[in-house]
Formats: sequence, structure tokens, C-alpha cells
Amino acid sequence: MQRSTGQTSVFPIGIATGEFVMTEAERRRLASAQQGKLKRELNDDQLTTLSSLEHFGWELKFIRHKLFQDPVAVVFDGGRAKFAVLEPDGSLNESPGFDIRH
Repeated sequence: MQRSTGQTSVFPIGIATGEFVMTEAERRRLASAQQGKLKRELNDDQLTTLSSLEHFGWELKFIRHKLFQDPVAVVFDGGRAKFAVLEPDGSLNESPGFDIRH
């Protein structure tokens, strides 16, 4: 049995509990759409740096929004062992002064 939720289809894994799971293709499509939303918040210098980093497996994971402060774009390496901040001037800050829970 398959249930459609607008643009994505989900398959039940626990009918009694109401749990559903997306297919891998749908998960990738959703991740790609989320990446596009994040990238629209970056300026040209940050996009240029990100494009270079993506060739080495780095990925934009999220943009931190704190009240009364500039947004902070956070990237992770392919193995998720390291993170860094894409500064507004396009430079990469590997010691941003905060920790991230994994």
C-alpha cells in the first residue's frame, strides 16, 4: 500500500503506528530542494567558495540565524568529521568559536 502526500509518496512500515518512509530517490530530491533554499541565502563570494569546496566533498548543511546577528553558513566535510563557516567575504573559517553537536 502506498500513500501520496502531495509531491512525495511514502510507504507504510508500521500500519498500526502510522509510520511511513520515503524512497531513496524522494529523499534525495527533498535534500536537493533544501540545498537550493540554503544556497539562495549565500552571496556571490560564498557561492564561489562553496562551489570549490563541493569538489572536495564539502556540503552546506545549515545556516545559523541568531537574533540581531548576521546569518552564519556552516559547511561540513564529506566524512562529517570537520565543519567550518563560510564568511561573508567567501573565506573559510575552520575555527569559528563555537561547537556543533553531531
